[in-house]
Amino acid sequence: MWEKAIMGMAALRILSGSIEIVAALLILKVNQVEKALLINSGLAIVGPVILITTTTIGLLGMSDRVSFAKIAWILLGISCILIGVRK
Repeated sequence: MWEKAIMGMAALRILSGSIEIVAALLILKVNQVEKALLINSGLAIVGPVILITTTTIGLLGMSDRVSFAKIAWILLGISCILIGVRK
């Protein structure tokens, strides 16, 4: 039916979305800006980890169909995204 890579990628995105929703509900519950910022800062770690993991699964799933040079370009692009977001 579905490829394993697709299932893994979708599962990670569902997990990521669920974490975002739980964080939003926690922010509403604490009702304090300082604590809300702490919760939001925790999400800054989740996003890049999910991005890297999902991309890795996708690349492994299609590694037999993509040249090494294209994989290197994709990894370079992800690195640029992460550097751009951090600075």
